[in-house]
Amino acid sequence: MRTSDFEYDLPVELIAQDPLPDRAASRLLMLDRSSGEVKDDLFRNIGGYFRPGDVLVINDSRVSSFRLRGRRPSGAAVEALFLECVHGVTFRALMKPGRRLHTGDRIAFGGGLTGTIVSREEDGSRLVELSADEGDLMSAIGREAEAPLPPYIRKPLQAKERYQTVYSAVDGSSAAPTAGLHFTADKLREVEDAGVRIARITLHVGASTFRPVRAESLEEHRLTGERFTISAEAADTISQAAGRVFAVGTTSTRALEAAAESPGTVAPMDGQTDLFIRPGHEFRIVKGLVTNFHMPRSTLFVLVAAFAGREKLLRAYSEAVRERYRFLSLGDAMLVV
Repeated sequence: MRTSDFEYDLPVELIAQDPLPDRAASRLLMLDRSSGEVKDDLFRNIGGYFRPGDVLVINDSRVSSFRLRGRRPSGAAVEALFLECVHGVTFRALMKPGRRLHTGDRIAFGGGLTGTIVSREEDGSRLVELSADEGDLMSAIGREAEAPLPPYIRKPLQAKERYQTVYSAVDGSSAAPTAGLHFTADKLREVEDAGVRIARITLHVGASTFRPVRAESLEEHRLTGERFTISAEAADTISQAAGRVFAVGTTSTRALEAAAESPGTVAPMDGQTDLFIRPGHEFRIVKGLVTNFHMPRSTLFVLVAAFAGREKLLRAYSEAVRERYRFLSLGDAMLVV
């Protein structure tokens, strides 16, 4: 399929720059993928769309990457997205301006933090040794670091925990599984009390999640593998669902479909997936999807189009634009059933 078939006009003023004070106060656009009906609602009412016996699958990965801003001895500005701790005090980072940074360069990040570039990796990332002038290194990072927000959010997040889900537990993601940001602990308890079972799985979101599809056809695009885990307990809960399986987010969806043994049956798994779900994919596990509004030409938008139907999704997005919904990571929610 042509990538251009997954374009839509997103007014820049609709890209949310701040989270709402109350997580569950976001709006909810419901799309019935059978009829194409669209309904405006509020996320706090999402429990009314579930039935006893349904299973809600959440991704409990926690954002462990962080962003630091600093300067070289020349005074030139440097921005670094630290993706993971490789060992000890050595981290893998994406740095800007990449072409001007070399092995051995030292960067003063503020707050007494200093980084020394150890090497340049084949993928363009750098290995950087961090040190703190005083006290514990991780405490210094916690004080100085910014949440690793996507590039379309143009200011730092004041409360960094708002870029974590309330159920995040396993460090490893470079970006938040944002569909889950709308849930509060109270909302999850309400859903469980109504007879819906909750299954926790883990998929660590990679740094390439915001990369647009630049190829002219979807078949030419490749995803970077992402680590995921589905425990035996979670697999049993999902496979034995008396009702429908709802995935919270595209990350949960990819993990479930990658681990599908047969329609309705998920295998316990600990591995990687580079599954690119696009129109034509036969969904074997997921029957409902809680998601955010995604960028045009993104693999996330393509996945939702595969689930909902491209034409129905484009009409729903047109409705969301007309009704001034808030878009992307910190924006409003969508439910596809």
